[in-house]
This record gives sequence, C-alpha cells and structure tokens, in this order.
Amino acid sequence: MTDFASYIGRPITNSKVVVERGPVSNFAEVLKAKEDYFYDINEAKKLGFNGIPALPTFPFVMEHWGLFKEIQPEDKVTGNPMFEVLGPLMSNGGIILHGEQSFTFERPIVSGDVLEGKGTVVDCYQKESSGRTMTFVVTETVWTDVATNEKVATSRSNIIHRK
Repeated sequence: MTDFASYIGRPITNSKVVVERGPVSNFAEVLKAKEDYFYDINEAKKLGFNGIPALPTFPFVMEHWGLFKEIQPEDKVTGNPMFEVLGPLMSNGGIILHGEQSFTFERPIVSGDVLEGKGTVVDCYQKESSGRTMTFVVTETVWTDVATNEKVATSRSNIIHRK
C-alpha cells in the first residue's frame, strides 16, 4: 500500500516565466475576449494597468510561453512526485481526469511581469466511489514577482486517476 501522505509537501516545479504581450493577447483572442484593454496598451493604461492584463486562467498556460532556459532558477526540481504517484497507477490501466483548477490573485498578471513559480503537492489521497478507486493528487503553484518578491497568484490543480 502506498503512503500517499508522504508525497504532501514535495516540490514539483521551480520555474521563472516572462509574461509577454503577444501570448497574453493571443490567449485573450482564443478565448474570445472582446475588451480592448487585452490588446491595446493605451486602453490598458487608462484602466491603471502597467501592461496588457492576462485573463484569469492564464497561469494555467504561461509556462508554455514564457519559460526561457537562460533565466531558470539554479535550484531546479528533479523528479516529479505527481508522476511517481500516477505512473504506477496508469501502468495498471485506468484514466486520468483533470478534476479541478482554481486561481487566487493578489493582483492581476500583466505583460512585462517576470514571475517565479514554486509548485508543491498539497494533498494526495485515495477514496472509493461507485466501486472504483480514485487517487487524487492536488498541486499548488505560488507565483511571485521577481522584482518585488510579492505574491501575485496561486494556481491549484487536482488530477485524478480512476481505476
């Protein structure tokens, strides 16, 4: 039997991203945002933003656009406890579900930000449901502004394996 509690608190990522205007505006366009301030810096500044604001779900994808190798922290996380839990389970079949995603903001994310994200496993457990075993791995990434060291946003994700 796996000691799922032993995964809680383990790091999953330590990364730095540059939030660029193009990806922020492209993300807004894909999600059909109509407001001009997602595309026009002058409109964004009229509302008090220092850059083009990102939509609230942008932290889910920002590592895919702004993760540049030369700026990554030297204390890179090796291994990934989420995969250590889910890998063996998947080898015996089942499905993976993205159960939940939430975001909490201290301030909006805007183009020009350089953010550091530190992710950890915050919960890991199993439960039975309708005769099936479900394994939950809950992760949280806290994003801080590199220039001020102030917390900007927290992204929380729940991945489920069902057998």
